[in-house]
Amino acid sequence: MANFSVKQLVNYWHKNAQIKWETAKALKQSGKYSDCLFFCHLVLECLLKSLVCQKIKKEAPYIHNLIRLAEIAKLELSAEQKNLLKIVTTFNIRSRYHDYKFRFYKRATKDFTEKYYQECNKIRLWLLKKLQQS
Repeated sequence: MANFSVKQLVNYWHKNAQIKWETAKALKQSGKYSDCLFFCHLVLECLLKSLVCQKIKKEAPYIHNLIRLAEIAKLELSAEQKNLLKIVTTFNIRSRYHDYKFRFYKRATKDFTEKYYQECNKIRLWLLKKLQQS
């Protein structure tokens, strides 16, 4: 994404978050729960990277750790938000790597997914407000 303006970078990540949120919704509705949670992670990662770009005035680092991205964006997180971001970061790892994938698939029940989908949506909306305020 070299040679993009900060505004273009912010918009890129914001648009990606919107697309990925629609995908997460569709995956949840179709019963693909572990994939839904993976996309929930991607949504938060994209929004955080958008905020990072706004803050540092350049491209966001190529990392997936949501807490680290929030730190770079200088967001003040509650203990509850930090805990949620820590858990959601594992959805990225556990849904990608085969040794974790099967265990995560079994853990991602309808109820488990609904709980974290709703929690991710709360953070998603909070991050969107932060983007509008900046």
